[in-house]
Amino acid sequence: MATLFIADLHLQTEEPAITAGFLRFLHGEARQADALYILGDLFEAWIGDDDPNPLHREMAVAIKSLVDSGVPCFFIHGNRDFLIGKRFARESGMQLLPEEQVLTLYGRRVLIMHGDTLCTDDPGYLAFRAKVHTPWIQKLFLALPLFIRRRIAQKMRSDSKAANSSKSMEIMDVNPRAVVKVMEKHRVQWLIHGHTHRPDIHRLVANGTQAHRVVLGAWHTQGSMVKVTAEDVELIAFPF
Repeated sequence: MATLFIADLHLQTEEPAITAGFLRFLHGEARQADALYILGDLFEAWIGDDDPNPLHREMAVAIKSLVDSGVPCFFIHGNRDFLIGKRFARESGMQLLPEEQVLTLYGRRVLIMHGDTLCTDDPGYLAFRAKVHTPWIQKLFLALPLFIRRRIAQKMRSDSKAANSSKSMEIMDVNPRAVVKVMEKHRVQWLIHGHTHRPDIHRLVANGTQAHRVVLGAWHTQGSMVKVTAEDVELIAFPF
């Protein structure tokens, strides 16, 4: 058996091929897993659990079907869908996890997270993140009419793309010291995260010995997952 990890699907109605690929994954590989962990940015944007977008309902039904088949599904918020709440979690059967979670998998202690908090070389983003994660600001936003929330989300996405276009790839990647710090904080030798869209398995030193950082790929033109078994930790790309 195996435990599977995915992230950064950025599901949206404008990308039906990704949605179709995810549905095939849920009805195929995922059905054989011990558990499925989604490490953020399942959706391109999320303006509230009350958004009537048909895609959200379709995904809730599909994930719930996986859970009902006996495969538990866990979710860590990403920077795009950090407003996913208890209502959607209940409808989909997903269990919401904190932004940093340690798992014990087949004898390994593994830290999982979305990964955006590791990008400490981008103070502008971290300041923005802190602001939108303020509870009263989230509560105020969710109290607005849907059409206003939708306009705000579109403006934020546009501003984000414009800002990222002028940043170097190094600034938007994780900071190595931040990686070691969080791994030593949780006393782990394995870290799995998404966010950067740079799939790879990196070797490093943490807690005085060899460690590994596994980065999931984004679902742009193909799927990406990490498969953890008793024997191995694999980063796997697969066609939709």
